[in-house]
This record gives sequence, C-alpha cells and structure tokens, in this order.
Amino acid sequence: MRRLVALAVVAVLGGSLAACGSDSDGGASGAAPYAKVATKFGEVSIPAEPKRVVALGWGDAETALALGVQPVGASDWLAFGGEGVGVWAKGKYQQAPQLIGTLEPEYEKVAALKPDLILDTKSSGDQDRYDTLKAIAPTVGVPAGGESYKVSWEQQTEMVAAALGKVAQGKELIAATKEKFAQAVAANPEFAGKTITLGAKTGEGYGAYVSGTGRVNFVERLGFKNNPTIQAKATEKFSVPVSRENLDQLNADLVVMAPIGAKAQEITTDQLFQAVPSVKAGHVVVFDDKTISSAFATDSVLSTAYALEKVVPLFAEALKD
Repeated sequence: MRRLVALAVVAVLGGSLAACGSDSDGGASGAAPYAKVATKFGEVSIPAEPKRVVALGWGDAETALALGVQPVGASDWLAFGGEGVGVWAKGKYQQAPQLIGTLEPEYEKVAALKPDLILDTKSSGDQDRYDTLKAIAPTVGVPAGGESYKVSWEQQTEMVAAALGKVAQGKELIAATKEKFAQAVAANPEFAGKTITLGAKTGEGYGAYVSGTGRVNFVERLGFKNNPTIQAKATEKFSVPVSRENLDQLNADLVVMAPIGAKAQEITTDQLFQAVPSVKAGHVVVFDDKTISSAFATDSVLSTAYALEKVVPLFAEALKD
C-alpha cells in the first residue's frame, strides 16, 4: 500500500519533486553535500542547508526546535494539539507547523509541503515507510538498531544536529542535559542499583517497558536497574504485555505507571494492582498529570530536562520507607 501511495505522490507532484531535487543521494550535481548522516538505511546526504523541514519521528520536531529550526510539518505523537509539542517547547515556533499523522503519515500532505529534509529518526524503522518518504525528499531515518522507537534523546539529537548542520550546537545541548542528569544522580544516591518497573495501562491492559527505550534509558541514567523479570521477556518491541493474572511481575523497588487512553484512577483503584508488594508498601508513582507523564514519555532533549525537574522528586518520595 505504501508503495502505491509513493507512486501516487510522485505521479501527482513529479514536476515539483524533480525541480527541488528530492534524490536522497545528494543529487547528481557532484557538489559536496551540506551534511551526511549514517542511518539503518545507509548514509544519507543532504545536498544543501535545509529550509523546509518535516519532522515525523517521535520527538524529532522538538529536537529541531531545540537547535533553532522550525519544522513546516510535524507529527504530534502524544496528541498535544496546537503546535504538536509540549509546554517545554512553548514559544519556539513563530508559525505552527502542518500536523501530520504518526503511525501512518499522510504522504501526499508531506509532499505538498515541499520539504528539502524529512526527519524520521525515532520511528518504526519500517523499510516501506522510509522508501516512501525518501521519494519525496532526503530522509534521515532510524539509526542501525533503532527500530521500534529504540533511539535515545542523545542519539536523536546527534542525528538531527548532523542533518541540520548544527553539530556543535547539538553537542552543547547534550552536554548540558548530561550535566542535569549528573546533578540528579548526585542528589539522589539512593537510586543506585534499585530495581524499577516502568509500566502503563491502556485499553488493552497492562504492559511494561524494556531497556533500549526512552523511559528506561532515563531511569537507568539515574542509577536504576530495569525490572529483571520484565527485561527477561523483552522482544524487539519497546514494551511487553503483563496479564492481570501476572501483575506480581511488576514488583520492583519502585513501580511507575502511566495511564494511556485510561484514567489514573483505573490503576490506583485496581485491587490486583494494589496487591503488588511494592505497590502495597507505597513504593509507587502513578502519573495523574498528563504534562508530567508526556514529558517522561517524549524523551527529547527538551522534555528530558523538564522531566528531571518534575519526575525525580516523585521517585525520591516514593522510595522512602
């Protein structure tokens, strides 16, 4: 289906695409490319400084904004609405972007924006998705091993900065964020070595996240160790389901849960969940503030600093005896 869509996009906009040189190898002019970025799909060349960026990956728009570039189109993964970004990125757009679909972006809408660069660094890593996008403009897809959204804010910042020709600025952002982590670690030595479960309740039931994903990377940087029982169930996906009959598998020194398409009360009033030993002992955080939960989930270089400020004190309080 995506190949058919790609053909349709090229057929409808072929003239304009040809005019703007959408070949992802940097064009046939022979001139040195403006930037090169290594991805799962090979090295991507950006022929000239991007002027019209479409950011489709999870957190890609916020990363571009952090580097001073305002995407003309962006995917709103957490349904923020408006400009499609959290409060930590408020005021960074002069003009709101065209919002594009997430799992299934509207390729015709992307093409109509006439982008000269597409960012898709944190996404499924699907080959058909990438092939369809690169037919429109040079596309920086996921890095090697970055399938299923397994890309850290640090790696994402490096890739986006490289694509935008802002490598030094990207390094500065990363260094500043690492320093904030170091300060949080120093202030909370009790986190070191503690096990943690990061889970969610959706309309389909309970689940928990595995290493290699943004949420788990965040807490591991703070010194926590992901729940070994959950980690042993890890697949290529970013989370694993946990049946109601096995909710005891969520047990860890600290349990952190987020409602997704559900209400926090559905978790806090669930008797089976409340019976999990660590939950019963009070070592639990259930996000009931959508902004805090979204910051923790977004895992961009901008949202991470906000999450450190808001989430770390909640963890510290919940670990107290």
